[in-house]
Amino acid sequence: MKTHGIAVMALLLTAVALTACSPASPTLKSDEDRLRAELNLKPAKWPLKFKEHTFIPLCYSTLACKVSYAGPPWIDDKPSPPSSTYGPKYLDHIMGGHVGISNFPDPAEVTWRSMDGVEHKALIDIGAIFRDRVVRHNVPREEVAELVHGKLSGNPLILLEVNDRTIRVYMRAFIPTKHLSDPDNPLSDRRDELVLARTYQY
Repeated sequence: MKTHGIAVMALLLTAVALTACSPASPTLKSDEDRLRAELNLKPAKWPLKFKEHTFIPLCYSTLACKVSYAGPPWIDDKPSPPSSTYGPKYLDHIMGGHVGISNFPDPAEVTWRSMDGVEHKALIDIGAIFRDRVVRHNVPREEVAELVHGKLSGNPLILLEVNDRTIRVYMRAFIPTKHLSDPDNPLSDRRDELVLARTYQY
């Protein structure tokens, strides 16, 4: 009986040891990992695409200007100063606009008078310019940070500029990056430069 008891004890100790050594359920290594899991952060789906956009028109060097797109028209019925008034980076800090526009309304209708007094009218088909729904940006794929569900959280801005006899269409999107562009600036973990998509001359 004594030998039997010793054998049973040995079996129990072996079972406990095996349980202790068996692989445990996966655990997250850090708060960063837990946050990543909670937010469902995943590698960016490529190419980055958009289903809605924000729109803003701007007029420079015009005697009068009107832009109609996805809502009430934007009207500037007074002479607008040249873009040079605002310096070489006059579009760098332009934000805001008409938000939440589904892709895509009818073309933008633009009527204006250039500085020589000539009247112009143009239809700018935003949907045709961005028919592929791909976000225009300059961040390499390997530098784009993980995103919620792998998608951008904000809509890109489409900017339509009327400048005397020229119309330009740009896109600006906020792209989170894996690294800081300025090591001394903790807010430089994204890029949002304007990307020129189309130019028209009149």
